[in-house]
Amino acid sequence: MEIKGSFEENGFYVFDTPAIELERVRNASDGMDRIREGEYDTGRPPENSPWNPGDDPARLCKIEQPQLGSKAVAELIRSPEIGEWAAHVTGAEMIQVWWVQLLYKPPTAENEPTPTKIGWHTDWQYWGKTWEDGSQLLTAWVALSDVEDSSGPMKFVAGSHQWEEITAGDFYSQDISEEEFALSPNRKWREISALMDAGGMSLHDKRVLHGSSFNLSGSPRKSLAIHLRTDRSRPIDGQRAGLARYIDDLDTAPIIYGKKSKAAFL
Repeated sequence: MEIKGSFEENGFYVFDTPAIELERVRNASDGMDRIREGEYDTGRPPENSPWNPGDDPARLCKIEQPQLGSKAVAELIRSPEIGEWAAHVTGAEMIQVWWVQLLYKPPTAENEPTPTKIGWHTDWQYWGKTWEDGSQLLTAWVALSDVEDSSGPMKFVAGSHQWEEITAGDFYSQDISEEEFALSPNRKWREISALMDAGGMSLHDKRVLHGSSFNLSGSPRKSLAIHLRTDRSRPIDGQRAGLARYIDDLDTAPIIYGKKSKAAFL
């Protein structure tokens, strides 16, 4: 109950020690490196992405649907621990992976920062055109490398999922100050850094503010953002389009908790 209560109150929960089998984590990390080099052991590339093989290695690398190109990444996103914990904090009967993003934050020198910050935003800002309002959606952010203070860890604003709808914010903004949110007295700004070992993960609600700064650790920060939905979610008008276009393909968008049935999700 402590984990569920913390998730409900803060909008997120951080598992700072390994929550995922470490062999899967190591394999997925290797798979990430091969994807970045344009090598796909499935014979199929990921979706066209903001960063593609051959792009500037000093930029933030964000690759969409990496499980399409890597068997090891595909195996990791099926980890039962992810589904079990997501079901625990939401009370859901079923959990499905519906979209995945590879996130590789290269190290940068403090006096030569490159645009690798992730601005304050909520996931719902980007998902509201795909999913019905009220759909129960969350993200499992899985660390494939150790994440320390110097790594540019993800930061959450505790309780921000309970604020009125947030329209400010931008994933690619390099300004991660709180000023753009014009805080009112009933909005308390409390940042929590998601520090964790490789194999650790966080779960966060679709409406919680989060972002991150530069990686000054000297080593890349490697992670997967695994977007999840429960049985209490529906795409708008039942459409299999945009970010929902894979939900009937259970190889790409596996059900990781509950009965493995397409009929469970309309």
